[in-house]
Amino acid sequence: MAACESNLFRGRFTFFAGFLLAALLGSLTPQIAAQENTPGPLTPPPEHEVKRITGVPQPEAPPSLPPTQIIQGFAKKEEVYLAARPQFSYRKTIRIQEFGPDGRPSGEFTATYEAARTSDGQLYEKAISAPATSLQYLQFEPEDAQFLTRIPSFPVSTATLGKYNIQYLNTEQVDEVDCYIFQISPKTLDRQHALFDGVIWVDQKYLEVVKTYGRWVTDLGALKPPTLPFDMFETYRENVEGKYWFPNYSRAEGIYKTKDRDIPIRVTIKWTDFKPFPPISAPPRVTPPATPSATSGQPAAPSAPKP
Repeated sequence: MAACESNLFRGRFTFFAGFLLAALLGSLTPQIAAQENTPGPLTPPPEHEVKRITGVPQPEAPPSLPPTQIIQGFAKKEEVYLAARPQFSYRKTIRIQEFGPDGRPSGEFTATYEAARTSDGQLYEKAISAPATSLQYLQFEPEDAQFLTRIPSFPVSTATLGKYNIQYLNTEQVDEVDCYIFQISPKTLDRQHALFDGVIWVDQKYLEVVKTYGRWVTDLGALKPPTLPFDMFETYRENVEGKYWFPNYSRAEGIYKTKDRDIPIRVTIKWTDFKPFPPISAPPRVTPPATPSATSGQPAAPSAPKP
């Protein structure tokens, strides 16, 4: 099992260094190289057994559908998922680990949150318990960990389609699902709107995004917390209620530098227990009091005198 996990770890960087990251994220080569040399296998969770293909400079064959049709298809579905996501509760667990020279975890931070909704439909997260930590070197505030989960989840929707350059790259199987691979890069950047810069995997049959790898950027650079080095995330999705694909597992690696040595660190974020919120009850209608008529309360008109 360890050899298999080690092969998956090496395969990850062979794949992306080959034709995706070299072309897509060239400016990140030193960072990715540093991650590649960190001790400890970067193993996917058991429910995500990924079989990778060898990267090639050009697609081996054109996709079975025109790329434009594929792009329009998954962008429309991303719009649906983006609108549906706030209608579901969930439990979220954030784990940040340090690794020792032997490649084994030497300390970790764990925090668990639950999604809730206000009476007017606003989504928020509440801590289930106080965060627990056994970290030896890394220091940060819990708010910095929470920042990681405020990074957007749905890269390309119908509303944002025009902001990206999108290129078909190849095919690959993810969790036994045949997928198209697309490179996504922003056309222009500004300070107010973060855009995705990375790669997405799209189910060939249903044109649904099932996995992403990349970062969110503005003209100031990648979105990341001030005290944590995580910005490149690999995110898997889960099918919820047979019609929505929501992120359920995301991870990133980095290096925490001390005076004596560099500490490999890893963050994993898991979303579980997706459940639709109950419908928001409409406030009771208050019937206003009847408006008095113009003659209400007035004395009756005198009768006409008899002749």
